[in-house]
Amino acid sequence: MMIPQLLPRSLLGRSLIIIVGPLILLQAVSAFAFYDRHWRTISTRLGEGIVGDIGAVLELLANDPSASGHAFTITLARARFGLDVGFHPGKIRPESIATAESKLEEILAKALTNRIGLPFAIDLDQPEVSIELQTGDEVTRFIFSRRRLDSANVQILVMWMVGTGAALALVAILFMRNQIRPIRNLAEAAEEFGKGRDVTDFRVAGAIEVRQAAAAFLSMRDRIRRQISQRTQMLNGVSHDLRTPLTRMKLQLAMMGDSPEIADLKTDVDEMDRMIEGYLAFARGEGTEAPRPTAVTPLLQEVVHGARRNGTTIDLHVENDIELPLRPDAFRRSVANLVANAARYGQHVAVRASVRAGSLEITVDDDGPGVAPELREDVFRPFFRLDEARNSATGGTGLGLTIARDVIRRHGGDVTLEDSPIGGLRARVRLPL
Repeated sequence: MMIPQLLPRSLLGRSLIIIVGPLILLQAVSAFAFYDRHWRTISTRLGEGIVGDIGAVLELLANDPSASGHAFTITLARARFGLDVGFHPGKIRPESIATAESKLEEILAKALTNRIGLPFAIDLDQPEVSIELQTGDEVTRFIFSRRRLDSANVQILVMWMVGTGAALALVAILFMRNQIRPIRNLAEAAEEFGKGRDVTDFRVAGAIEVRQAAAAFLSMRDRIRRQISQRTQMLNGVSHDLRTPLTRMKLQLAMMGDSPEIADLKTDVDEMDRMIEGYLAFARGEGTEAPRPTAVTPLLQEVVHGARRNGTTIDLHVENDIELPLRPDAFRRSVANLVANAARYGQHVAVRASVRAGSLEITVDDDGPGVAPELREDVFRPFFRLDEARNSATGGTGLGLTIARDVIRRHGGDVTLEDSPIGGLRARVRLPL
């Protein structure tokens, strides 16, 4: 469960793990195997070579124990073998292979045991290595440079491997960033289009698959725009065509005098007129108004002021000064529909606006009868009425909430219904900032 949480969430990070991860693992395994084996082999040979030199010096000292012989051997050891030889009386605390603290000390101890066979003590803590041998009643000390035990080829190999690995990782990062940029641009364009904003600077780029996805997005965008335009034109045409016979019917009914039958016909004609107004409002909600940076507070104040002029008791509270790209007329109409719906069925309305989790959140509360949870999605369907739950004498065409949600969704947000803390229904609007 922890591994997926530790993995990067971006496509770039996961792609780099797929590409660079095996490369690093391969180099690490190769370096460990080769380094360990090569280092041990070279160090063993170097250690045996030094121990062989020490053995040769000991043989020379034993063959000529005179002072002049010792002086000659010491001079020869320094000149030919790079060994400083010294003597002092006493005993040493002998070491063994089992007490070796490092691999290098283990290699020297093994060579000394196998090739010389005298008690020994090794000191690797100094820049120069010291080996003491118990030769009779005295101790013979050999000092030589630590570099005689080191192999520069191993360090160079490791440096080359690390350097080439870093260079390859850098190339992979640069290449993958260029490949992922078109995908990121496509995602941003889709998000902007989903919020109802114009996507004008997007162009097809990247690999073949990414280009196919980008071309499909552009085709989808054009189809959606055509469908919206055709829908708007159709609703406008139908609504305007119906106004002419409705106007004639109103004039004829006005000239026919007053009777119960005429009154019923006038009621039907008025209801048809309200329905046509609803069609036109729905069509205007699908219009071609361009988004522009809009301050939300003045817009909400205008909606609330209009509701108060109609006699609605309404409170407004805005927590932040918020500005974001909106279609002002359409957005104002959607909020006005929510407020009008709340005022129609409640005595008191409260409007709140604030920023929550990177989104603009607007709530419209009323103290009316509310809506059953299982019917809250149905009320957003066009021409759906809840006469059993709401007041049947309020009129309306059943398009108010439909228009509100349609407009908000075209801005990239949504409208949901829930229980209100003041007893009725709450309409919650969320718009991404």
